[in-house]
Amino acid sequence: MSVELPANYDPNAFERPSVTVDVVIFSLVQDELKVLLIKRLAAPFANMWAIPGSFVRIDESLEEAAVRALADETGVTDVYTEQLYTFGQPDRDPRTRVITVAYFALVPHEAIHHKAGRDISKTDWFTLPKLPSLAFDHAEIIEYAHTRLRYKLEYSSVGFQLLPDVFTLTELQKAYEFILGEALDKRNFRRKILSAEILEETGERKKEGEGRPAMLYRYRKDAVAEVKTRRLFP
Repeated sequence: MSVELPANYDPNAFERPSVTVDVVIFSLVQDELKVLLIKRLAAPFANMWAIPGSFVRIDESLEEAAVRALADETGVTDVYTEQLYTFGQPDRDPRTRVITVAYFALVPHEAIHHKAGRDISKTDWFTLPKLPSLAFDHAEIIEYAHTRLRYKLEYSSVGFQLLPDVFTLTELQKAYEFILGEALDKRNFRRKILSAEILEETGERKKEGEGRPAMLYRYRKDAVAEVKTRRLFP
């Protein structure tokens, strides 16, 4: 649709804040919920850890910028991402007025082959309670993302995004426990999850310690994912 502007319209009459995207990447690494961080090369906050992100180009959408930032700075592609929140404190970036739209991504650890990008010296995984000092307001963004992730377990199957295509019930329970930060009763968890009818057996088994191999499951793509974790596992 074509829209005509007034003849006296001046596009420079208003200040133009910059817009960025930042992406919090969660994964289960060595039985812990961790976040992927990048180490910055350039000022401001050179040599400090930060969330992967980028300025939004004039010709791309927010979603396109988030996908590009992940690929450019970490090498991560084709992952589940969701818009999180907009952070816009006037002093959050010392360079200029910058508003950032934060996203979070959930990725099975074995699916990631991350790499440092052009302005990044290295990337690494960090456990949430043991994060290093972070650039900008990224500690606040990560805390908000973790809270959102816990809440989403109340009404969605988002936890499955952290797992490989097939998994045991023990691995699934661990994923829920890591996100919620609390232990769940094994018998009750299995009864509730199986009764939700969102899993299907693969017919294959996996050896887990002593005893008989455990059944491998997959998430039913046609299932309505209403896993109300807090209600099912009070």
